[in-house]
Amino acid sequence: MPRRPALRLSHGAAYDAGRGARPSKRGAVRTRGRVRPTTKAVVHVALKRALRKGALRDCNQRCVYCATRLDQRTATLDHVVPLARGGAHDPGNLVVACAPCNRLKSDLLPFEFFARHPWAGANFVRYARNVTRALKRGARRAVSLAFAAEMAA
Repeated sequence: MPRRPALRLSHGAAYDAGRGARPSKRGAVRTRGRVRPTTKAVVHVALKRALRKGALRDCNQRCVYCATRLDQRTATLDHVVPLARGGAHDPGNLVVACAPCNRLKSDLLPFEFFARHPWAGANFVRYARNVTRALKRGARRAVSLAFAAEMAA
């Protein structure tokens, strides 16, 4: 049986009429049990990998909160100002963190997080080189206030 060419749908997924494939809602095409990612999904993964690699290089291959060594597999991207709180998805707002620290920070603003965990703020000031000056200045202030509050108590 001759193979028919794949058709492109409006949302970017392909529909292979000759093999009975169905388009997926997640940006992939399912063909007889195998999943082929669409171009859009491949580009997204490549972009995320490149951002993680750059952030890993900028943070000296360490978690910016607990200073443990990280590699490409164990590093997670963390938005210093979370997207849920108005942060942007740009390199000045991205750092690498280990998974436990990323979960510990969750959707807290950096100043709230550093007030609760001053040790994380001290490491952040040391290892986060590519963040904006305002974030670094605020982190220094939050760490010094947290340490002063500990000394007074």
